[in-house]
Formats: sequence, structure tokens, C-alpha cells
Amino acid sequence: MAKRTVTSERLAQKFAELERKNQEALLGGGAKRMEQQHAKGKLTARERIELLLDEGSFEELGKFVMHRSKDFGLDKEYYLGDGVVTGYGTLQGRLVYVFSQDFTVFGGSLSETHAEKIVKIMDLAMKNGAPVIGLNDSGGARIQEGVVSLGGYADIFYRNVMASGVVPQLSAIMGPCAGGAVYSPAITDFIFMVENTSFMFVTGPNVVKTVTHEEVTSEELGGASTHSTKSGVAHVSAGNEAECIRQIKQLFSYIPQNCEEEPMRLPYHPGNEVREALNTLVPEHPNQPYDMREIVAHIVDEGSFFEVHKNFAENIIVGFARLAGRSIGIVGNQPASLAGVLDIDASVKGARFVRFCDCFNIPLLVLEDVPGFLPGTDQEWNAIITNGAKLLYAFSEATVPRITVITRKAYGGAYDVMNSKHIGADLNYAWPTAEIAVMGAKGAAEIIFKKEIAEAANPEAKLQEKVDEYTQKFANPYRAAHRGYIDEVIYPDQTREKLIRGFQMLENKAVKLPRKKHGNIPL
Repeated sequence: MAKRTVTSERLAQKFAELERKNQEALLGGGAKRMEQQHAKGKLTARERIELLLDEGSFEELGKFVMHRSKDFGLDKEYYLGDGVVTGYGTLQGRLVYVFSQDFTVFGGSLSETHAEKIVKIMDLAMKNGAPVIGLNDSGGARIQEGVVSLGGYADIFYRNVMASGVVPQLSAIMGPCAGGAVYSPAITDFIFMVENTSFMFVTGPNVVKTVTHEEVTSEELGGASTHSTKSGVAHVSAGNEAECIRQIKQLFSYIPQNCEEEPMRLPYHPGNEVREALNTLVPEHPNQPYDMREIVAHIVDEGSFFEVHKNFAENIIVGFARLAGRSIGIVGNQPASLAGVLDIDASVKGARFVRFCDCFNIPLLVLEDVPGFLPGTDQEWNAIITNGAKLLYAFSEATVPRITVITRKAYGGAYDVMNSKHIGADLNYAWPTAEIAVMGAKGAAEIIFKKEIAEAANPEAKLQEKVDEYTQKFANPYRAAHRGYIDEVIYPDQTREKLIRGFQMLENKAVKLPRKKHGNIPL
């Protein structure tokens, strides 16, 4: 018995020593490297996990893993964990899998074993139906390992694709993310970036300068501002890492664990659902802009709207909110930007969001005020036809509860695309201010009555007469309502109550798509 006790004590001492060394290694060699991270305005890999997950819930996997390569001096430098912290824990009491790359260990570069650790938790996430959150901070593939590291990236990409639509995948870019490394976040559902400290690009500024002779900084080429406003790669941009993690938590509250579950509901006690402020938000003049976000704010539960892609393709807004405690996705034209027209970027932005909501059982609310598609050579030559069809395809394919509210204009093909009854919407409401027609009254009158106007003694007066005639006959919601394309014309202040009842009625909606391997969305 005494011998066993001594052995047990020695094992405990040995394990404690290994733990101490492990902690130092995963922090990049101790306090000095921690200080270097903090000096850059960045947290360490472990600090990020601690901030993200519920206190004390993190269980680390693979903490003693080390790289296997011995080429180019790697045999002289080993770190336990090999530059990435992986494991599982809870977020808001729900199981999640996490990996957090450590830039202070070999620049966070991805090796064979580094990749194996990430792949392991992704496989576990699929088996157990829980989200994956990746905190990326890496210089890319570990050059010393050659094709082995490239194979590691491909293993991760494959898991990203297999997990797509099965479990939610969130990516936070906390530092550099370059070369092949960018494609894993690109396949995931949402990308978060941090201003001034995170970058994403396939080729860096030096390569760009060599090949194209362009002088560009890392921030200009692939910073958070660039990707949240110009490219649309980043869905959310944050001022610092703490804010980034707070936003991840906020988005996480709207989504379910996997494709088989419903989003979490918050307790809600019904009260007076009439919102009189909605009666005055749409201007009397049809060409005067207004902010669709104000309408959203008065319809959804107070303070619950979380906008995604806020600064990209601003002529359409997308985001999550709660309606009577229920998580919903919102897609709305934005009259305050480009009059709310649909263009290439807006169509792709909307389609991507609709497909995510459909993957994870999140009902869709569409707020429509669209004068049509943006005309011009730039749009046509860059395939507005194909890109506009993506939004049409996404709505047509979606099987979640779908409700549309037409607040003002619904013109041309854009009327069809924005979740019309014809492409499977469940309920379609219109406000009295709605105008549902092939095109605007003035343009229509100029075409239909061209000859009469030209022959009139006073062409301007005749044009106005015909505009008024067309407006009275077509530019209203009642003709569509007579056909059954609109279920009800409602007063704006009734909207919230109608939507709450509508989504309650659609709770058990079940639709089976035609049997097929998969559709062929116009990519």
C-alpha cells in the first residue's frame, strides 16, 4: 500500500509539472509573449475562450499534442498543443465546440497535428449536433511541413462542407488569416472581424505589389472595414476583441444547436401589440425615402434586432430579431439607400441569409418596398440576371414559415422575387400605401398612352391625367388582394399583432421538397 501511495504521489507531481509546462507552451512561452499579444491589442488564445464560454465550462482536448516534423529546425522547438487550443464547453448553457489559434506559437501556422486537432472537434460537433466556433489567428500553412500542412487545410475544408447546414459554424478572425486559410471561414455561416488587428486575403500586400505593382496596406487590402463594406466577406465588424466576442454571443442566442432543432424561445407575456408609430413612418410622397430599420424596430420585440452585413449592400437589410420571444430572420428593402432597389450585392446578401435561416428552422419575415432591379451596363455585364436569380431561388426553396409585408412599392420582377405568394410565401400582407404593379405609374403611362399624350394639346396635363388613371387602377394593393395574391390589406399599427398570430399559426408547417440529390442554384 505504501508503494502505491509513493507511485501515486510521483504521478501527481509529474502531471503537475507537465501541466505547468503545457500552460507556458500554450501561452507562447510565458508572460513575455502574453505581453506582446496584449501590446498589439489582442488577447491570448485561452483568454478568448474564457471570454467566450460560460465560466468554468471549457474542457480542453489534445493539450499534449506536439508537431511531428523535424525538418528546417523544427526538431529544436516543440510546444504542447501545437499552436491551437481545442475543446468543448457551454455558451448560454448550450454545448459548443471551439478552437482558438495561438499566434505566439509558430505564428499560429497550421501543421499536420494542428489540423488534426481542429478536425477532431468538428467531427465531434457533427456527431453530437452542436455548433462550432473558430477563433482564427494564423499566418497560414506551416511552410516547413510542405504538402502535409496543405493536406491539413483540405481536411478542415471538407469538414466545413459536410457540416454546412447540419450545425451552425461561426468564424472570428482575430488576427491574420491569409492564403488557403481564408477558405475555411468562407465556407462557414458567419464571419466576424476585428478592426485594425484582423486581416483576410488570398495574397498579401507584398505579392500584390510584385504582381500588379499596386501599393496597398494589409488594412486596405483585407481589413475589417474593407470586408464589411466592399467585399461583404465579413458579416460583422467589431472595434475590439471583447466586442467581437460579445457580438458572437448575441448572434448565437438566435440560432439553434443544429438543423433538427428549433431556435431557443424567450418567455413572452402578451400585451397591447398595437404600434401606432407605424402609421406615420411611410411618407405620403412615394419617392420620399424612409429608414426601414425604424419599421423593424416598431414591429419586433424591443431592442432585439441584430443586423448582419450592416455596412454592405445597404439597399437591403438582413438580421435576426425576436417576435413575441420567437427568433425570426428579417429581410427588408431599404428605401434610404438606392431607393431600395435590388442589385447584385443586395441579391447575394439576401440569398445567403435566407438560405441560412432555412437551414436552421428560423422563420422569415420580408418587409418589401422595392421599385425593381438596378438598371445599367455595370449590373448587366456583371450578371445581375444570375445574381438576382440567387435570391429568387433561395426564397423558392425555403420551407420555413414565410410572411411578407408590402409597405410601399412592389414593382416588376422584384415583386415576384421578394417572397411573393407565387413563390411559396405563406402569408402576404400589404399596407394601404402599397403599390403593386409592373412598373411605376409615370413610366407605365408614358408607354401605354404614348400616342394619346403626343397628340394632346397639352401633353404634360395629359400625362398627369394618365398617371392618375394608372395609379388609381393599378398602384394600390387591392387589385392584388382581389386576386388572392395579398391575404389582407392591414393598417400599419396592426402589423405586429398580425405577424405574431401568423407565425403562431405556421408553427407546425411541414413541406417536403421534390426528391433529388440537390438543386443547382445559379452560382
